[in-house]
Amino acid sequence: MTRMRAVDAVALILEKEGATETFGLPGAAINPLYSAMRAHGGIRHTLARHVEGASHMADGFTRAAAGNIGVCLGTSGPAGTDMITGLYAAAADSQPILCITGQAPVAVLDKEDFQAVDIASIAKPVTKMAKTVLEAGQVPGVFQAAFQLMRSARPGPVLIDLPLDVQQTEIDFDIDTYEPLAPSKPAATSAQAEKILDLIAEAKHPIIIAGGGIINADAADRLVEFAELTSIPVSPTLMGWGAIPDNHDLQAGMVGIQTHVRYGNASFLDSDLVIGIGNRWANRHTGDLGVYRNGRKFVHIDIEPTQIGRVFTPDYGVVSDAGAALDALLSAARGRAGSLPDFTDWAGECTARKSTEHRKTNFTEVPIKPQRVYQEMNAAFGEDVTYVSTIGLSQIAGAQMLHVYRPRHWINAGQAGPLGWTGPAALGVAKGKPGETVVALSGDYDFQFMIEELAVGAQHQIPYVHVVVNNSYLGLIRQSQRGFEMDYEVSLAFENINSSGSASSGYGVDHVAVALGLGCKAVRVEDPELIGEGLRVAKELMSEHQVPVVVEVILERVTNISMGTALDAINEFETLAQTPADAPTALTPMGELAAAK
Repeated sequence: MTRMRAVDAVALILEKEGATETFGLPGAAINPLYSAMRAHGGIRHTLARHVEGASHMADGFTRAAAGNIGVCLGTSGPAGTDMITGLYAAAADSQPILCITGQAPVAVLDKEDFQAVDIASIAKPVTKMAKTVLEAGQVPGVFQAAFQLMRSARPGPVLIDLPLDVQQTEIDFDIDTYEPLAPSKPAATSAQAEKILDLIAEAKHPIIIAGGGIINADAADRLVEFAELTSIPVSPTLMGWGAIPDNHDLQAGMVGIQTHVRYGNASFLDSDLVIGIGNRWANRHTGDLGVYRNGRKFVHIDIEPTQIGRVFTPDYGVVSDAGAALDALLSAARGRAGSLPDFTDWAGECTARKSTEHRKTNFTEVPIKPQRVYQEMNAAFGEDVTYVSTIGLSQIAGAQMLHVYRPRHWINAGQAGPLGWTGPAALGVAKGKPGETVVALSGDYDFQFMIEELAVGAQHQIPYVHVVVNNSYLGLIRQSQRGFEMDYEVSLAFENINSSGSASSGYGVDHVAVALGLGCKAVRVEDPELIGEGLRVAKELMSEHQVPVVVEVILERVTNISMGTALDAINEFETLAQTPADAPTALTPMGELAAAK
């Protein structure tokens, strides 16, 4: 057995568990771990400007590729409390990130020592495990259990708190015989798969709701195979977007009261059996449950037992990893080849709807309408881009108008939606997808949260494009205040005496100046006909300088984005598309398939 400090064992364990990408800030109480990482040499580290930003970077890195676990590091006290929002965002979307905090020595933990706080108790509600390790000999076992727990059942984050003296205590440890513990995941049985196929056999208009659990299980290929085998249309949730390509004939369009497409809602409302796989029945997806459930049977497959029946009781529920469930369903469906109903005509109806009910994007007004921005993004970035977004009208409109073609190419803090997540998460995604095009999408308020993390991209040469649609408003909150007949404390506008742009005068913060000051490049666009050119220049600058590039688009101050309270009660605030030219980047030109049908 080799004698070493507990933190030296931690560095070796991180390497063996495959978690060698860390984000954080050193400090007195975590310096021993940093010294171990430095001595080890194989643990990569990105120095953040704020510990919350580091936690979002770790989250973005985790989401970038199957099997990733991002690690966030911080000292004691406020560093740990800064991580809580990041832990919440990761837990809400079932993402395994590991947060490690330093802590005051064991002997003073109950003596209100400087920066000593019971971070384990604070973090427990938003983690799968939060533990302060009081004995150095327990460190390897705690980390081994943490990695198993993060990967088991519904994935999620863990926080490990290491007192200063525990980190430096020597222990006997043999990394050569250390082995990661196998994660446990529930799996659907053949009998359960057969029961689901019985329900499918009784249906006329089945539809699959593909949730983020399919992405987490790395099972998108099996989803597409099952859909093609059965000719059942698929509607991805916001977290499952990309599980089936947007341009696949069986992709029926996203359903929801905010993030949705009109033809997706129309097809859902015509369905009679809904098979949810790895989804939560989130309220922004379902809207009014009376409308959502009316006239339909529901199957719910989810890895977390407490999700079954949480929002409403399905007609049939199965606790299973999404990948395992799809394996069972594929096997059962192959066994019934030729005996299942032919849903080709139903699938064709859903496909035909994709050329109808488009929203107009080709606006030419100045100041710019936001819809035009997403049209130009579709044209500029094509199929290989990975989008990163968080919350607000920008995210909602983006989900209504952008296109996603692959798993993990739409990365979104779906359930928590913390402002400021987008920028640092995009840095983490870019670290996890070196050489690929990563494009973040923010409103001006989201962008101003954690804007300092742009300097991280400049320092560490992490290139990505950050599109900022600037209307100088808390746009989603302003829109929600319409029901109260007010526009109160939601404007970010002021006359900036240092403003560098004519159209941005009165829009408050000069985002271009801030981005340049933080070591990045920036482009401002004020004319809708120049958005495409701005995006082209941004890609060139990103490639040349290997830093984040901000594209600020000056929008009209007030635009209300389509949304409502129920799938059949969506408010359309803008003119709908009347001709193909009104929506030139729609996946299916307007009227094309409908006319053929």
